Amino acid sequence: MARSIPLGAYDTTSPRLALRWFQERTRHITDQLDAAYARPGLHWLTDETEHERALAYMTAGTGYQLTLHDQNAHYVLTAHSMGAPL
Repeated sequence: MARSIPLGAYDTTSPRLALRWFQERTRHITDQLDAAYARPGLHWLTDETEHERALAYMTAGTGYQLTLHDQNAHYVLTAHSMGAPL
Protein backbone atom coordinates (compact mmCIF):
# COMPACT_ATOMS: atom_id res chain seq x y z
CA MET A 1 0.00 0.00 0.00
CA ALA A 2 1.56 3.30 -1.11
CA ARG A 3 1.26 6.39 1.05
CA SER A 4 2.83 9.82 1.26
CA ILE A 5 4.89 10.90 4.22
CA PRO A 6 5.92 14.58 4.09
CA LEU A 7 9.59 14.90 5.03
CA GLY A 8 9.86 18.66 4.98
CA ALA A 9 8.68 21.90 3.50
CA TYR A 10 10.13 25.30 2.75
CA ASP A 11 8.01 28.40 2.17
CA THR A 12 9.53 31.20 0.13
CA THR A 13 8.44 33.84 -2.32
CA SER A 14 11.70 33.56 -4.27
CA PRO A 15 12.09 31.00 -7.06
CA ARG A 16 15.88 31.16 -6.58
CA LEU A 17 15.55 30.23 -2.91
CA ALA A 18 13.18 27.41 -3.88
CA LEU A 19 15.79 26.13 -6.35
CA ARG A 20 18.46 26.33 -3.64
CA TRP A 21 16.18 24.27 -1.36
CA PHE A 22 15.78 21.69 -4.17
CA GLN A 23 19.56 21.47 -4.46
CA GLU A 24 20.09 21.06 -0.71
CA ARG A 25 17.39 18.41 -0.35
CA THR A 26 18.66 16.55 -3.44
CA ARG A 27 22.16 16.46 -1.90
CA HIS A 28 20.73 15.12 1.38
CA ILE A 29 18.76 12.41 -0.41
CA THR A 30 21.57 11.34 -2.75
CA ASP A 31 23.99 11.14 0.20
CA GLN A 32 21.75 8.45 1.67
CA LEU A 33 21.14 6.39 -1.47
CA ASP A 34 23.27 3.61 -2.91
CA ALA A 35 25.42 4.82 -5.82
CA ALA A 36 23.20 3.44 -8.59
CA TYR A 37 20.10 5.09 -7.16
CA ALA A 38 21.93 8.35 -6.38
CA ARG A 39 23.20 8.77 -9.95
CA PRO A 40 20.11 10.60 -11.36
CA GLY A 41 20.10 13.04 -8.44
CA LEU A 42 23.83 13.65 -8.76
CA HIS A 43 23.33 14.32 -12.46
CA TRP A 44 20.49 16.76 -11.69
CA LEU A 45 22.77 18.62 -9.25
CA THR A 46 25.23 19.40 -12.04
CA ASP A 47 22.69 20.04 -14.81
CA GLU A 48 22.68 23.84 -15.15
CA THR A 49 20.25 23.69 -18.09
CA GLU A 50 17.72 21.82 -15.95
CA HIS A 51 18.24 24.29 -13.10
CA GLU A 52 17.41 27.15 -15.47
CA ARG A 53 14.36 25.24 -16.69
CA ALA A 54 13.21 24.67 -13.09
CA LEU A 55 13.78 28.33 -12.28
CA ALA A 56 11.77 29.39 -15.35
CA TYR A 57 8.87 27.15 -14.32
CA MET A 58 8.90 28.44 -10.77
CA THR A 59 9.20 32.08 -11.89
CA ALA A 60 6.17 31.60 -14.18
CA GLY A 61 4.18 30.12 -11.29
CA THR A 62 4.18 26.66 -12.83
CA GLY A 63 4.97 23.74 -10.57
CA TYR A 64 8.21 21.79 -10.79
CA GLN A 65 8.88 18.26 -9.59
CA LEU A 66 11.95 16.08 -9.16
CA THR A 67 11.56 12.41 -8.27
CA LEU A 68 14.34 10.19 -6.94
CA HIS A 69 13.90 6.62 -5.80
CA ASP A 70 15.51 3.51 -4.47
CA GLN A 71 14.18 -0.03 -4.21
CA ASN A 72 11.76 0.89 -1.40
CA ALA A 73 10.75 4.53 -1.72
CA HIS A 74 10.13 7.45 -4.05
CA TYR A 75 11.33 10.87 -2.93
CA VAL A 76 9.31 13.58 -4.64
CA LEU A 77 10.47 17.18 -4.36
CA THR A 78 7.87 19.68 -5.56
CA ALA A 79 7.64 23.43 -5.89
CA HIS A 80 4.35 25.17 -6.53
CA SER A 81 2.82 28.60 -6.17
CA MET A 82 1.02 29.29 -2.93
CA GLY A 83 -2.67 28.60 -3.42
CA ALA A 84 -2.03 26.29 -6.37
CA PRO A 85 -3.23 22.71 -6.01
CA LEU A 86 -0.54 20.16 -5.14
